[in-house]
Amino acid sequence: MIPFLNLLPTYEASRSAIDAALLRVAASGWYLLGDELRAFEADYAAACGASHCAGLANGLDALQLALKALGVGPGDEVIVPSNTYIATWLAVSLCGATPVPVEPDPATYNLDPARIEAAITPRTRVLLPVHLYGQPADMDAVNAIAAKHGLAVLDDCAQAHAASYKGRPVGSLARISAWSFYPGKNLGAMGDGGATTTSDAALDDRVRMLRNYGSRVKYQNELKGINSRLDEIQAAILAVKLRDLKRATAERRSIAARFLAGLRDLPLGLPHVPDWVNPCWHLFVVRHADRDAFQRRLTERGIGTLIHYPVPPHRQPAYADMRLAEGTFPIAEAMHREVLSLPLWPGMTNAHVETVIDAVRACA
Repeated sequence: MIPFLNLLPTYEASRSAIDAALLRVAASGWYLLGDELRAFEADYAAACGASHCAGLANGLDALQLALKALGVGPGDEVIVPSNTYIATWLAVSLCGATPVPVEPDPATYNLDPARIEAAITPRTRVLLPVHLYGQPADMDAVNAIAAKHGLAVLDDCAQAHAASYKGRPVGSLARISAWSFYPGKNLGAMGDGGATTTSDAALDDRVRMLRNYGSRVKYQNELKGINSRLDEIQAAILAVKLRDLKRATAERRSIAARFLAGLRDLPLGLPHVPDWVNPCWHLFVVRHADRDAFQRRLTERGIGTLIHYPVPPHRQPAYADMRLAEGTFPIAEAMHREVLSLPLWPGMTNAHVETVIDAVRACA
């Protein structure tokens, strides 16, 4: 059996440093908003080409607090992709605003800039592209539309650690960026975690207040904030893993290149990578017209797979009140019927990769 994901090799690659970090935090007697967090925030901001990073409890909070820092609230609209994990939409809803879905580019699966302007209304406040599967969206085009209409851009970077766009790191491409450090991410904690990055000092300051009950000074609350703080243990672990991220990303890219070469000429949709992006390959997603049968055949051969994602947000019961019937977003709906994610993780051996390729060729 080749699992879809195995996190142990990533731990083993840095075991001694991670274990030492855990013990250091345990012995410090300081577990929130301390030196470990400050050190990680500085290192991660630098890695993203940003001036500031604010560590948060999870990726959903990162999106929500970034939106609130931008002033999004009830009555506002935020343009989101029709195909994404539901957290992107939920963050908008949690601010009291309305997510306005826009279809993706059928080639890249990312928000299609050519479709954005038709969805802009006087209530639109923010454009929220997602770097889906670890491939950057076309941010120059998105930012140009935002500038034309006086809108802010927040990008959902939950799957895009160490990806780059036209030579610039993701995390420096929007007014503010939101990150997840969920354990399965390319930079994953040993629990939940998230962050924002920005070069806008005022936005960073506002996120920092919002994450800590709306407070800069203890017991003085300037905003109606929440409790969303990346703890010292997770910050220390992430700081260690960040040092290995470049190597791990190179390994992902090598595996993805072998998949692209080995799976050509099949009745299978392979990822399309524009020459102006360098994905981090959080996921290697293929498309098959009979996806469910294809997945069953791979399972029978011992190949673990997952579907990212089986149901688009507008067809989830949580958004039934929007009354977006089947067929409203045909590109997203077709994707969600056909996509399948193959195993790809640092630590896969050559034999693993060849076994996956052989199985896909036999089953596709």
